[in-house]
Amino acid sequence: MQARELAVRGAIEFTPRKFPDERGSFVSPHQGPEFLRAVGEPLFDVAQASYTTSRRGAVRGIHYTRTPPGCAKYVYCPSGRVLDFVVDVRVGSETFGRWDSVVLDPETCRSVYLPIGVGHACLSLADDSVLTYLLSQSYSPEYELNISLLDAQLGSLIPAGISPIMSERDRRAPTLAEAMEAGLLPAYATCLAMPVLPRAEANPLTG
Repeated sequence: MQARELAVRGAIEFTPRKFPDERGSFVSPHQGPEFLRAVGEPLFDVAQASYTTSRRGAVRGIHYTRTPPGCAKYVYCPSGRVLDFVVDVRVGSETFGRWDSVVLDPETCRSVYLPIGVGHACLSLADDSVLTYLLSQSYSPEYELNISLLDAQLGSLIPAGISPIMSERDRRAPTLAEAMEAGLLPAYATCLAMPVLPRAEANPLTG
């Protein structure tokens, strides 16, 4: 498995080997020893596993979790094709305001690790794309925040030729500057100090 650090500090792209044969193929999107080597600690205890299905052009994000409690993620696309974004919204980080993207699909079998405090967004490049999530915390709506993917300060994240399909919540999301002024962004030092453990008061995922 190959690991590559992305432009956002602490976010890592993982690319495993794929083993095809006459029956199909075998791949391991997460491998503990390689994750430990790249990140410096084991993958978090998984509090929740989720997945989304999206039509072409569907956009989700930029989403992040209020810190504390914070939430780390490990994402993978087993079907379809997704352009996945990591966005540094951690005030005080040396890569604050920077973003990077990775194409996730079942051909390359890439995965992306997002540490606590890093914003996440995804754009479906094909109909019926599936994105799976391993989460260090169970979803709780009261902790979930978002930044506009259309924020001019971040630059052009959506490729030409794609008309984004967005939820009303994401369309109304504040810009990075507005969220910072409102005190909604996590502090980098706080994110680094947070233990990656599940919350006891978990709520079911509602969307």
